[in-house]
Amino acid sequence: MSQIPNQNPEQIARDRIDAQLRAAGWAVQDKDAIDFNEGEGQAVREYTTDSGPADYVLFVDRKPVGVTEAKKETLGHNITTVEDQTKDYATAKLKWVQHTGQPLPFLYEATGVITRFTDQRDPKPRSREVFSFHRPETLRELLSQEKSLRARLLDLPALIPLDLRDCQVDAVTELDGSVKKAKPRSLVQMATGAGKTFTSITFIYRLLKHARIKRVLFLVDTRNLGEQAEQEFLAYQPSDDNRKFTELYTVQRLNSSHVPKDAEVCISTIQRMYSIL
Repeated sequence: MSQIPNQNPEQIARDRIDAQLRAAGWAVQDKDAIDFNEGEGQAVREYTTDSGPADYVLFVDRKPVGVTEAKKETLGHNITTVEDQTKDYATAKLKWVQHTGQPLPFLYEATGVITRFTDQRDPKPRSREVFSFHRPETLRELLSQEKSLRARLLDLPALIPLDLRDCQVDAVTELDGSVKKAKPRSLVQMATGAGKTFTSITFIYRLLKHARIKRVLFLVDTRNLGEQAEQEFLAYQPSDDNRKFTELYTVQRLNSSHVPKDAEVCISTIQRMYSIL
């Protein structure tokens, strides 16, 4: 994106954010020229609230669903300090729309380089960095779900340890506890031959069935490991179902840049995923 001469840092950030919103499918509009028929969703700049003008209010199906606080790039290292400001706008009364008394669920802080996102429907909402703004269709889908993902993870039932070794039971149980605490990363260390792939598939099955996650990326180092993982998915049968894993969920080993939309599990080498990205 070309930069207009003599712009201040705030204007530069706004131009970048405008471009990123448009790339994510939002129709970026001014508050005095709102057209709810344009695009799947509208990002309205400087929208009037009783807490002052919000940088962007996001609308889907003519209803406000989120707010974005824009800051200059130099604030990126401590952008989390403005999250309270975003929450203030999310709870404020918006002009021209009926106030429901409920805060807007989706919050963003952005500099044009860094974007952070919070889903206020989470049991303990906290922001996380995302690659880009969600598309309007994605927010619509999230709103259609009774609970957020982090809330659904709390519903994982106790593991039934049939056909599992003690080390596998320990690993899956600890993973359950980790995701219930909303930890973004977990590391499982198991000895060679302890059944790491079987353990992984057991946990993936639990996420797909009980937390209703949309998709899993299963990364491997080499093509041979990818083929071995695919065979284990094909052979895996859950302890609570008479059908094979692949009869319940679609597993696809990626052999090209095409990622099937209907695949719940995608197996890929690191190199192929890097080339796709």
